[in-house]
Amino acid sequence: MPHGMSGIILETNNMNSLLSFYKNKKVFLTGHTGFKGTWLSRILILAGAEVTGYSLEPPTDPSLFEQTNTAGQMNSIIGDIRDGEKLKAAMQNAKPDIVLHLAAQPIVRTSYKDPVGTYETNVMGTVNILEAVRACASVRSFVNVTTDKVYLNREWAWGYRENEELCGFDPYSNSKSCSELVTYSYRNSFFNGKDAPAVSTARSGNVIGGGDYATDRIIPDCIRAVESGKEIILRNPDSTRPYQHVLECLCGYLMLAKAQYEDKSFAGSYNFGPDDESCVTTGGLATFFCSAWGDGASWKNLSEKNAPHEANFLKLDCSKSKSILGWKPHWSINTAVEKIVEWEKAVQSGTSAAVTDSQIKEYFGI
Repeated sequence: MPHGMSGIILETNNMNSLLSFYKNKKVFLTGHTGFKGTWLSRILILAGAEVTGYSLEPPTDPSLFEQTNTAGQMNSIIGDIRDGEKLKAAMQNAKPDIVLHLAAQPIVRTSYKDPVGTYETNVMGTVNILEAVRACASVRSFVNVTTDKVYLNREWAWGYRENEELCGFDPYSNSKSCSELVTYSYRNSFFNGKDAPAVSTARSGNVIGGGDYATDRIIPDCIRAVESGKEIILRNPDSTRPYQHVLECLCGYLMLAKAQYEDKSFAGSYNFGPDDESCVTTGGLATFFCSAWGDGASWKNLSEKNAPHEANFLKLDCSKSKSILGWKPHWSINTAVEKIVEWEKAVQSGTSAAVTDSQIKEYFGI
């Protein structure tokens, strides 16, 4: 058992103490203009952190980042994670205490269309951020966010644990498995000294929430369909995924970064996923959405022939995060979907920043 573990568990169960830890901390966040990155930026801003973001321009139009005017509340640097020298200079200038690495090419289908770009971003991008951390003496805690898809998927009925074999199938999943291995090598080769920063990886996936405008994701596709008065089309309605609201895994990343900042023995790999009752099929999720949306929303199955491979069954075992970090899911899949519908309908009335922050405050109890 790591030194001081019980005290940190008691403390991190209190959401207010978690956010108060980040007050005045310098946090460097890659991928801050994306869906998850914007939600995480807003949590940190509300917590009173000094946030520097490094990312490409927002990946979608519209984008949550622009809707919430987040650039005006942080130091936002537009840059490519593949540009190692620019990244290193940005981190040196920011002098962060904590680095959270979210920048990625995150879409499975896109990885089939552009495997080279996917590997360049997800593998060499990881090398570049780790090199930047090596060159920045201020960093005490580094978390590389990967995905639940890093595991060799055996299509079995129980959840994958952190010590299971890593071997993603498609270029996206495989590049994230490689990112895990790169991080493992750097942790053992360059960050094993007494004064070195703590280095961890965080595995979660299939996050849902307001403000996700990506293509080939179930909730954005549902919203686009119902807002245009069309029936929702599902490619793989029987595929089971560990769906969770975006705030659930972001809370986990913040807990992990804090725990290892205070005690390096917490460093390692951690799963952040929903409880079993929230691991539902794509069809089940769409049914929840239609019920929450109302107005006669419905979906139909339109399976594709010769579609790119995607796993049918995937679930995480999060016992380690629960027992060691004191993390646990707070919102059921039903609640998560209701929050998305609440967010989307608020945005239609022009209150995207307000509803985003109010949902963060509700989740963290502030």
